[in-house]
Formats: sequence, structure tokens, C-alpha cells
Amino acid sequence: MKKEKIAMTRIYAEELLEDGVAKNPGPWREHSYAVALVAEKVAMAVNENQGKIILEPELAYIVGLLHDIGRQEGHTYLAHVYDGYHFLKNLGYDFAAKICLTHSFNLHTLDDYIGKIDITEAQVNELKELLAATEYDDYDRLIQLLDSTCSADGTKNLESRMNDVKARYGYYPQGKWNKNFELKAYFEKMAGRDLYEII
Repeated sequence: MKKEKIAMTRIYAEELLEDGVAKNPGPWREHSYAVALVAEKVAMAVNENQGKIILEPELAYIVGLLHDIGRQEGHTYLAHVYDGYHFLKNLGYDFAAKICLTHSFNLHTLDDYIGKIDITEAQVNELKELLAATEYDDYDRLIQLLDSTCSADGTKNLESRMNDVKARYGYYPQGKWNKNFELKAYFEKMAGRDLYEII
């Protein structure tokens, strides 16, 4: 599993992102880099505090960078999860594809998705089945947290980012909100430091 996880290089991941942004320019580029860079920092802080490799910083960067790659298909909502998963899966990068699948669902369910359901019922059911069969690890949890922390404008604050999403969509599920703070505390405990101090 380790070899499959790290099969993609950082440079290739950046090429994939830049190619995707060329197809559909937008602030998701800056957001993706912000998530990637912070994921790398958190991974290094966790390893330093634990005195061993818990998270591979390079891998954390790569999956952070590509979690929104489905946005290359245009301005979409749930479709970006579906498209990103299949895009990376078709390239043979199963682990990165898994992060595309899980990054929006910190409660392990599609029920709390914020945004439009812009895929077919069959595709929704496919995502539900894939998600149900997926076991989360610390890479899934880290990108879920940082996707909810890092804004495209450079802001890296969990509560302000969630409030921004709430303002744009009109709501933010309380369970999802609470889970993000739980994930923040989880990684702070692993790193022995405050998240904002790390980033």
C-alpha cells in the first residue's frame, strides 16, 4: 500500500493541477495550494512530535493539492467529487482518488453535503456505495479539516472559513461544524501544537 500511495510525484501532481486550472481557471487553484502546503506542515509537525513517521509529508502535500481536481470540469458542486475521483482512478492513482471522494464528507455520509446535487441519481448512489466501503485514515481526516480551514484568499482559520461557506450557501450542518473542531483537536494533540501555530 505504501508504494501505491507515493507513486505520484509532487511535480506531476502540480502539473495535473495546473492543467486542470487551465481548463477551468478559478480560485480553486489557490485553495488547492493552500491545503497542500498546510497538509505538508501538519504532517511534519505530527512526525516531529511523535518521533516517528506517522504521515508522509510529500503524500499529504500531493493529496491536498489534488483533492479538488474534479473542478477542472467546470463550476460544479457534488460533481467535482465524482469527477475528481474518477479522473484520478482512471490514471491509476487510487489513493489520491480516495481523498477526492472523502474530502467533503467528514461524517462519512453524503447527507450533509453543502451545495447542489448536480449528478444523476445513479451517480449519487455510486458515491454512497463507494463512501460506505471506504475506511478513513489520517490523510482523509487531514484533508477534510484543511479543506474547511484554508480559503483561496490565504485565510487559514476554521471558523471564518465555515462562516464564509455558511454565508454563501445559507447553512452549515452543525454535525459537520462540530466534527471539524473535533478533527482540529485530534491533529493538535498528535502534533502537540495549536493548528494555527503550525500553519
